[in-house]
Amino acid sequence: MAIIIKQVSTKKELKKFIQFNKELYKGNAYSVPDLYDDMLNTFNKHKNPAFEFCDAEYFLAYKDDKLVGRVAAIINHKANKTWNKKDVRFGWIDFIDDPEVSEALLKAVEKYGKEHGMENILGPLGFTDFDAEGMLIEGFDQLSTMATIYNYPYYPEHMQKLGYEKDADWVEFQIYIPESGVPEKHQRISDIIQKKYNLRVLKYTSRKKLAKDYGQEIFDLMNEAYSPLYGYSALSQKQIEHYVKMYLPVVDLKMVPLIVDQEDKLVAVGITMPSLSVALQKAHGRLLPFGWYHLLKALFFGKRKVIDLLLIAVKPEYQNKGVNALLFSDLIPVYQKEGCIFAESNPELEMNGKVQAQWEYFKTIQHKRRRAFIKKIDL
Repeated sequence: MAIIIKQVSTKKELKKFIQFNKELYKGNAYSVPDLYDDMLNTFNKHKNPAFEFCDAEYFLAYKDDKLVGRVAAIINHKANKTWNKKDVRFGWIDFIDDPEVSEALLKAVEKYGKEHGMENILGPLGFTDFDAEGMLIEGFDQLSTMATIYNYPYYPEHMQKLGYEKDADWVEFQIYIPESGVPEKHQRISDIIQKKYNLRVLKYTSRKKLAKDYGQEIFDLMNEAYSPLYGYSALSQKQIEHYVKMYLPVVDLKMVPLIVDQEDKLVAVGITMPSLSVALQKAHGRLLPFGWYHLLKALFFGKRKVIDLLLIAVKPEYQNKGVNALLFSDLIPVYQKEGCIFAESNPELEMNGKVQAQWEYFKTIQHKRRRAFIKKIDL
């Protein structure tokens, strides 16, 4: 039977689009479901501020009247302008192990891109860097994180057969927390940097006050620090306000150090939190009826053996100067007190030596790799 591609046009179809991933990975020990309500907001053109500079359509694939795949086609006009590209992105792609299905889905994205004057198709990418990106190509037997994509091993095989090539790779590390104390060299660097640049660690006990004092500055810093990275487009003011409301109310403030200079200007920040992977699996991606219990327990009351390093940013003029050592000199004792075993780095561009150098004094295991694929559109 032929593959039928249908563009999502109703709330019912959007629900099917979101739920398909959950059904495809039902019972999989490594996949972590997205929160359904978060996905509804992500794909809603009136609620996701990325639509200020993005266009998108969503497609479903059917075979024998059965839903067998999904994909989002996205054009990030700001990123294209920043990097002088004409790219259409494919994101949130899932499909059964049938090459006809994956080909039909990607052809739909190509067609959408071609109609809008694009020259290349690449992904998986989301609207911005704050969406999950990169197709897993190594580490299929590792538990995913709330911020990353999990996919079956046949996905990259389909991409290669369809003529897609590597555009960028990200690597991920398990970073093991020292059993006691801060590593001597790490602490020494931290002390030197703190005195040399007159820096200090700032911690908050009120989320509301953190958001008021530094919410804007945290994401301004991220725009500045991340601007050279692959495909990055600066967050708009509406996006910054959106992420301040999304992230800061749920963080454990013990795990969020800020580094400021003598004028209290932000130099670096680390937003880290207990892993929600197992909690999201238990909640099946839903807050109701009891999903909230599993998430709250993981965030504030449960055992915290694994930590997610969600966002770490250092002002460009302070990068490669050991400022990251200050962040982790503060965090390591916190992690040790909580009984943490290791932290998940989440994706780091394989060529980003500045980021990977910060793990020099820790035991690490590079346990995952993911890839953005690219292909020229047949114009």
